[in-house]
Amino acid sequence: MNNAATLSSLVDTNNLRALAGPILIIMILAMMVLPLPPFVLDLLFTFNIAVSIIVLMVSLYTRNPLDFAVFPTILLITTLLRLSLNIASTRVVLLEGHTGPDAAGKVIEAFGHFLVGGNYAVGIIVFIILVIINFVVITKGAGRIAEVSARFTLDAMPGKQMAIDADLNAGLIGEDEARKRRANISQEADFYGSMDGASKFVRGDAIAGILIMLITIIGGLIVGVLQHDMEMGAAAKNYTMLTIGDGLVGQIPALIISTAAGLVVSRVTTDEDLGEQVLSQLFNQPQVLVITASILGVMGMIPGMPNFVFLLIASILGAIAYFKGKSASTQLTAAPVVPEVPAVERTDASWDDVTPIDTLGLEVGYRLIPLVDKAQQGELLKRINGIRRKFAQEIGFLPPVVHIRDNLELRPNGYRITLKGSVIGQGESYSGMYLAINPGRVTMQLPGTVTSDPAFGLPAVWIEASLREQAQTNGYTVVDASTVVTTHINHLIHLHAAELLGRQELQKLLDHLSTQFPKLIEDLVPKLLPLSTVQKVLHNLLEESVHIRDMRTVIDVLTENAVHTQDANELTAVVRNALGRAIVEQHFPAGTELQVMSLHHELENILAQVMQTGGAQGGAGIEPGLADTLLKEARSAAQQQEKLGLPIVLLVPSPIRFLLAKFLRRVLPQLSVLSHSEIPSSRKIKITAVIGGSK
Repeated sequence: MNNAATLSSLVDTNNLRALAGPILIIMILAMMVLPLPPFVLDLLFTFNIAVSIIVLMVSLYTRNPLDFAVFPTILLITTLLRLSLNIASTRVVLLEGHTGPDAAGKVIEAFGHFLVGGNYAVGIIVFIILVIINFVVITKGAGRIAEVSARFTLDAMPGKQMAIDADLNAGLIGEDEARKRRANISQEADFYGSMDGASKFVRGDAIAGILIMLITIIGGLIVGVLQHDMEMGAAAKNYTMLTIGDGLVGQIPALIISTAAGLVVSRVTTDEDLGEQVLSQLFNQPQVLVITASILGVMGMIPGMPNFVFLLIASILGAIAYFKGKSASTQLTAAPVVPEVPAVERTDASWDDVTPIDTLGLEVGYRLIPLVDKAQQGELLKRINGIRRKFAQEIGFLPPVVHIRDNLELRPNGYRITLKGSVIGQGESYSGMYLAINPGRVTMQLPGTVTSDPAFGLPAVWIEASLREQAQTNGYTVVDASTVVTTHINHLIHLHAAELLGRQELQKLLDHLSTQFPKLIEDLVPKLLPLSTVQKVLHNLLEESVHIRDMRTVIDVLTENAVHTQDANELTAVVRNALGRAIVEQHFPAGTELQVMSLHHELENILAQVMQTGGAQGGAGIEPGLADTLLKEARSAAQQQEKLGLPIVLLVPSPIRFLLAKFLRRVLPQLSVLSHSEIPSSRKIKITAVIGGSK
């Protein structure tokens, strides 16, 4: 019973929240046509002032503009509320203004008498000054900032999206984080665009305030003199003071709201609110405070100047500088001196001198050491762990640890990546700078060191940090020094995945699987197949970029076919057939047509004969002239496929798939060779090019 009551109350609360917006708008519109008594006007004017102060306080404590994303809507609602109140109060002023200064309520009376001393000439001047400040300075400036920010945000969106994709591909972030960042970028563009539009309403409100004031004064004089037989002086005083009070009580909240708008759109996103930013950045340097205090002190000693005020402010600034400098000096502590332990000289050679070669290694120049030093906030280690985790999720096994060491023989900003002691990649990365990569659609050239992306060879330029936003705006993909290295490592470990699956990695993989499928592993290794054969099968799959995440299917197929053959290549073929759907989806998403290249039937027959005569060893049995023609036509067809934006896939009969894959992989590593038996029966095939058709 209690649960039902709680659920009912929650539903009622949600319904009330959903109705709050429409009810508020209807009430604001109703004020334009329904007469309101003076007491209700007092409540609404006070509410308007309270809302404006709340908005200002929220804007002061907002750390990120998107934390106050509803601000453009609030800006429109408060503007509409002020206009409705102006109409309602004008109606009361014209109808009841002849009765006295409190005809439109106590709030308007207080603003008309207390704030301007009952002098309507002063009131008019103050009102006009407030409107000019709001219209010319604050609203116009905030609108300009919002307009420029919206334009820059929209221009920078492609670069930011590509940077997110680069971080995602490098394993630095997950899908959820990437989705969240993309949503933030879209919301940021929408926010500044909405602020640009909303500021136009505020500027229109300022103009309307002046017109309403003039119309109300003229209308009040007409009503007072002609309808109520008042003297011109009394009518002018009554209606002008009421109009001035009405204008001030509306324009002061408008000025507060406009100030809040300027604060929100001019904020730079940080982890601090406005007060913390001002205190930490404006009053954080004792030297600046000392110089300012000295200048004010000298000015305070000049005869004729307000000496007390200048010297008072100079003393306050000097005291702040003193305490700031004192607190900074107390934070500096001497580093503890660690006594050097004399090294013990060892004369005899031992087995400790034999050090194994690292499977994966990263050597860096001395200027890149901060990237791998945790004490210097280096992020490279964390990012490398991220790409190892992402590799395990995508490929199906955990790659070896990347051992990092400095190498004084390298150039200061150089690095190189090694596999089993051999260099497989190298490049340069500049700590503190950014690599702006040209994806092919940039709009301008940037000053900097021209180079190429070490992972994919795209044209790029190393730029200073100050040019980062400009580069993103002009279509560059901008990444920092750590991302350059990690992206290069990520690309290479995917390229050499087969070599990274050693006996030790395979045994750990099987041990991990045995916790889930103990009987499957026990029946396969070593009862039916030795570990070396399983490794060779997986090596063949990885060599052709086929992931091994579905190890259960691989083990089932090997267990079923191991009684018929022990040949690793034949077992690879049956495993590929079982993984056919996953292999095809690596190149063609589900539901899309398979647009592939094919072989001429005469060429297929020739290659089948080569297989029968023992030419399966990398195409060794193919006649040289035929091999040369096959390579040329395959390269030409692959280039055409790439121009069409299609995956470079060749579809061939099953018996010759292994021969062609091994033969063509030497010159076309991006080419994937699939067999007809690997294609699911539900997928449609379209031949885009026929190789060997000219023979």
